[in-house]
Amino acid sequence: MSENNILAVILAGGKSKRFGNEKIYAKLGNKTLIDHTITKLKKNYSEILVISNNENINLKQKDVYLTQDLIEGHLGPLVGVVSAMEWIKQNKKKYNWIATYPCDTPFFDESIISLIKNCPKKFKEKLFFIKNENRRHNIFGLWSIELKETLLSDIKNGHRKVEEWANKTGCKIIETQTQNEYSFLNINTKDDLEEAEKKIK
Repeated sequence: MSENNILAVILAGGKSKRFGNEKIYAKLGNKTLIDHTITKLKKNYSEILVISNNENINLKQKDVYLTQDLIEGHLGPLVGVVSAMEWIKQNKKKYNWIATYPCDTPFFDESIISLIKNCPKKFKEKLFFIKNENRRHNIFGLWSIELKETLLSDIKNGHRKVEEWANKTGCKIIETQTQNEYSFLNINTKDDLEEAEKKIK
């Protein structure tokens, strides 16, 4: 499986209610949160798509694109996923998969990227998630484009939670043994950002 068959997608469509303002612009060290993620992904993917409902986001990097949720209402990550699939169709891209990453988990181990990209070589499933220390991380995932119509229909019928939809659909768990204690530090509040700044220092 070549990375040319996989589109990297950063899910950044949340309202950042707990953070208090648009957290993807929050500075951590000398980069914004979203730039931390973009920097890692650009080493491994030819194109990156950011899903955000903030019309004022200014992405100046080459091969980094922006699209909004296909369905209005801030309905969660599943809408971001299907929006990425629709973007592929509308822009006549030839990707067979999308690999999803959060915009607010800046320390994730880059070995996770390799694990995700190698899934289709080893397994026949259409949906994959990373698991670490008995916790499944549903935003670190690989989704076959073939899931699009089922996903869109289920969203319209009220499905909102990734966990429940994935359990219904069926998914493959990919274990990671990363020793980085901050790898899955999710920055939802200003306190989380302060914790992350300690790590940077």
